[in-house]
Amino acid sequence: MKVLRVGVLGFGTVGRGVVRMLLDHPDLLASRTGCQVELRRIADRDLEKDRGVTLPDTVELVDDAALVTKADDIDVVCELIGGTGIAYTLANEALESGKHVVTANKALIATKGNELIDTANRAGVELMYEAAVGGTIPIIKPIRESLAGNAISEIYGILNGTCNYILTEMREKGLSFETVLADAQERGYAEADPTFDVDGIDAAHKLTILASIAFGMPLAFDKVACEGVRHISDVDIAWATEMGYRIKLLGIAKQKDGKVEMRVQPTLVEATSMLGAVEGVFNAVFVNSDYADATMYYGRGAGEEPTASAVISDVTDIARNVVSGAKMPRIFPLNTRHEDLKMPPMRPQEEMQGAYYLRLSVLDQPGVLADITAVLKDHDVSIDAIVQKARSPMEHVPLVMVTHEATEKQVMDSLEAIKQLSTVNEQPRFIRIETL
Repeated sequence: MKVLRVGVLGFGTVGRGVVRMLLDHPDLLASRTGCQVELRRIADRDLEKDRGVTLPDTVELVDDAALVTKADDIDVVCELIGGTGIAYTLANEALESGKHVVTANKALIATKGNELIDTANRAGVELMYEAAVGGTIPIIKPIRESLAGNAISEIYGILNGTCNYILTEMREKGLSFETVLADAQERGYAEADPTFDVDGIDAAHKLTILASIAFGMPLAFDKVACEGVRHISDVDIAWATEMGYRIKLLGIAKQKDGKVEMRVQPTLVEATSMLGAVEGVFNAVFVNSDYADATMYYGRGAGEEPTASAVISDVTDIARNVVSGAKMPRIFPLNTRHEDLKMPPMRPQEEMQGAYYLRLSVLDQPGVLADITAVLKDHDVSIDAIVQKARSPMEHVPLVMVTHEATEKQVMDSLEAIKQLSTVNEQPRFIRIETL
């Protein structure tokens, strides 16, 4: 039986999960791949920390990464360090040394993936990254393989479990963003520095990858319009709930009329929709394509075991390729021949279309609503629904509206004009709406 020798870079949470899985299931992996998948070496800076894993004598723990990236007795390197600095250097080094690389590092693929793919292609080895998006959710492979004959037009994803947990807790318990974030940090659902999660950067990394493999374009993280959830208030969540919506941080990629748009933003979706029902730390990705139509992929988006499972799925693919003698890379890393990858025109954000939720604080007096609707009409924005419950003459009260579809520019110009009205005393709030 052929042997595939595995080295691991990073013995943290995900690294521990990968090591445990390789040690727990050697016979299972052999029976499913026809190849003996052997863990040979782990590199980490800290050799003394107790990871709760007993390593057999056949597995070395070293503090020199070159003993993994350059060693002759390693065939596959699992990069599980994180970040885009040393992780990039080591992954590139491993590829140049003729080793296949498997990574769970979405930031690395989204921002440095084009360069790493060039290196992998020159070396004739695989660069695989199923675990970089959605943890245990199989999403990279379905797009690259199951939907290979489909033209994909849209992707909508709840791509960050931390934000989904925060928004769920805010709705269910009526708490503020700050209160729920602090609780999430205590529970380990949010990092001490939550910037990447709550500002949408993590989701933007994942969306970059999905859009590239779906639309046949180079990785273009810098083209994603990114907005987080810090400004979402419990007031807006309560209004959205009453109107039959859920607020979700969505990653959205669309290809239409030769242009592509990529954005991460808080979005209202119908509570009864498939994405509206995704709660807590769970992730989901909704894909629209021409022949398969709508498909959705759901599961835990992070954690030691779900992410390790996705890493090992890539390792098993490489093992099968080795057994079959397939020329590598067997599948184009971005799902399209390298020479066919083209950067499409990007749709400017001001041209993006959709419906909007608007919340104003207005003086309760005759003529106010007429003034506001006149401004909207002047900018060709039509109203689908208006809600104004509280009445308190000559005091400021909330006014909530839902628009029909309009361009971003039309809505933003309308809000700028509405803000100038003397009867409006706060910055108007808006959240985009998507109908799935």
